Amino acid sequence: MARGLLYALAGAAVGAVAARAAYAAFVRRPDPGERWTRKNHRGEPITLLEGPAFVAGASAAAALTPGLPARVRLAALLAGAGSGALGAYDDLYGTTSSKGFKGHLTALARGEVTSGAVKILGIGATGLGAAALVSQGPVDTLVNGAAIAGAANLANLFDLRPGRAIKVALLTGGPLLAAGLLRGSPQHAALAAIPLGAAAALLPDDLGERAMLGDAGANALGALLGLAAVTRLGRPGRYALLGTVAALTAASEKVSFTKVIAGNPVLNRIDMLGRRPVATR
Repeated sequence: MARGLLYALAGAAVGAVAARAAYAAFVRRPDPGERWTRKNHRGEPITLLEGPAFVAGASAAAALTPGLPARVRLAALLAGAGSGALGAYDDLYGTTSSKGFKGHLTALARGEVTSGAVKILGIGATGLGAAALVSQGPVDTLVNGAAIAGAANLANLFDLRPGRAIKVALLTGGPLLAAGLLRGSPQHAALAAIPLGAAAALLPDDLGERAMLGDAGANALGALLGLAAVTRLGRPGRYALLGTVAALTAASEKVSFTKVIAGNPVLNRIDMLGRRPVATR
């Protein structure tokens, strides 16, 4: 357990320091044409540079954290940086003509290649590539790849209010980290700690409504947690994970997560923790 704790602390620390350093460097640079600026749910300007900062921090941690076998390290770099780059493409060039998983695939069936479709197919490919490095056999690769890609997409669906995606990541990734520590698995502890450390370091700016993860950060965060989960869970757990991710993704096409959270006192309290009060008229 001591070695696992050491590796987890190293992964979280490197991710946090690198993410903060990257964010500080990114926001100091001019943003010509405000390409990385969007309006948040209040209609106020907010930067998307938190996303690239998270990708940079998590990638640095994946490369430098001790205790990760070479194939797992490469899988983390592929899942995080790959999904982050595809998310950044959608952040910069995406349109609102098609929305949601179903909307982008429907447009693709009509012969219209949207930025969202490129991202979905690309993240699917990077998820499978990362899974191939840590799986045994084609079935495991398909299941693990779908779980990684699905987790990347699902994390993005929570990035609609300040701090929400990171809170969800901390609540779901925390048990993975704890399991790795308690079961004496340094590799699994370090792999879970990397995205959690980078995300936690950026949480104050997210909650303060100065920045948001955007597709780049949320997709990378979800993909890395998905990778941590499929390398830690047994076969039944991985099938349950994939089913849960698929069910929540399907539900998001019909149900607003924001409305569900606002209507539940416990979830709403967690969602509002550290945030500015909701504006009332």
